[in-house]
Amino acid sequence: VQLQASGGGLVQAGGSLRLSCAASGRTFSRYFMGWFRQAPGKEREVVAHISWSGGSTFYADSVKGRFTISKDNAKNTVYLQMNSLKPEDTAVYYCAAPWNWPPPVGSWGQGTQVTVSS
Repeated sequence: VQLQASGGGLVQAGGSLRLSCAASGRTFSRYFMGWFRQAPGKEREVVAHISWSGGSTFYADSVKGRFTISKDNAKNTVYLQMNSLKPEDTAVYYCAAPWNWPPPVGSWGQGTQVTVSS
């Protein structure tokens, strides 16, 4: 089972990025999937998660109204659209599946760096 996050980069405050996470080796269409992030020197924090159908979503208060999580079961891929980015959003972003918190070892893959400049 592998999860590969991509789409990170350097963006100015107020800008947007779209992260993708492709899952291979296993079908996650029946699982919750989600994103968490970790900034240097800080604890991991939940960003968002989504039900297997996509009909139920959760967002951390810090990103509510700015980020949108979605998934494409046919592609085994979950997305995170990030708008109105702030410097405090700077972190390494990881996707995890099946979603649980804290995420069990082995449920997340390589992260993608998001850096927001002021």
